[in-house]
Amino acid sequence: MTVHVLHLAGSASSEFLCDLSRLYAADCVKAAADEDRYKFSIAYVTPDGLWRFPTDLGRDAIDAADPYEPADAVRQLVNSRIDVVVPQMFCVPGMTTYRALFDLLAIPYVGNTPAVMALGANKALARAVVGAAGVDVPTGQVVTRGERVSIPAPAVVKPVDGDNSVGLAFVGDADAYDAALAAAFEYCDDVLVESYVELGREVRCGIVVRDGELLCLPLEEYRVTKRVRDHEDKISRDRNGDLSLVAKVRDRAWIVDPRDPVTKRVWEAARKCHAALGCRDYSLFDFRIDPTGNPWFLEAGLYCSFAENSVIAMMASAAGIPLNALFGTAIDAALRGRSPLR
Repeated sequence: MTVHVLHLAGSASSEFLCDLSRLYAADCVKAAADEDRYKFSIAYVTPDGLWRFPTDLGRDAIDAADPYEPADAVRQLVNSRIDVVVPQMFCVPGMTTYRALFDLLAIPYVGNTPAVMALGANKALARAVVGAAGVDVPTGQVVTRGERVSIPAPAVVKPVDGDNSVGLAFVGDADAYDAALAAAFEYCDDVLVESYVELGREVRCGIVVRDGELLCLPLEEYRVTKRVRDHEDKISRDRNGDLSLVAKVRDRAWIVDPRDPVTKRVWEAARKCHAALGCRDYSLFDFRIDPTGNPWFLEAGLYCSFAENSVIAMMASAAGIPLNALFGTAIDAALRGRSPLR
């Protein structure tokens, strides 16, 4: 029986996140295609709130697709008899409200629930939850406009719900706080200030759930040449205005040998994070490794696009799990229900 899979892409709040979602979702549609197992459809949301159902994720196809108001889009979804949804939206509404819509429609979807996504997207709440579970987090303070910072420099300033390091800054001395806070407040009304963890290394740990067990994947390490990795270290645009993933260049990121001593320590912390946040299907966490080899939680990224160049897919490949198997496991879990974690 062919499974009808809807790829939900775009952004309800940002042209940039529309482009980022389109980049990853198009890769997934191509990489996971299997006409014997799946029928793929696409829904694309734009910041004006309109939906489109293009034949593919090329700009021409999106422009040619008829726009639908939300109510009409819902009718289209119901009439399309979708079996399962793969959410590809990275904005906060996409991670929460749009997932909740499919809960209301009783259409299963891959990945974490809206409540878990909202928790993971709020850096202050996520660090509080994983810290309470025994994971090391830097000393931190949430600051609103006009509030005095009590964290001594050096420190890191970041919007509470920012992504891809937008608005992030390193503060070397107290005199630099005003400028760093002003930049962060451009993106969010709440700003997180954290004590700076001296750099040893910076890694990400992905987890996938298989048969009720948490399988930690090989770590990905990032080259850090500055005090912190900022937006320019992650994403850029080419001359045509198309997004490119700077962090995917081979000399900027690589898979860590699982025999590396840091791996077990990060895996232990990541499992605690996954359980504490209530994740399902998969999860992804960033850690700063201090000079003694101790991992410190930085943030959670609780989505997977199933694109060949997405982090969890690359980690899974390094563990001997091809993308079609990773994708198929997630689809089956969404359709049949998740096994209790053991």
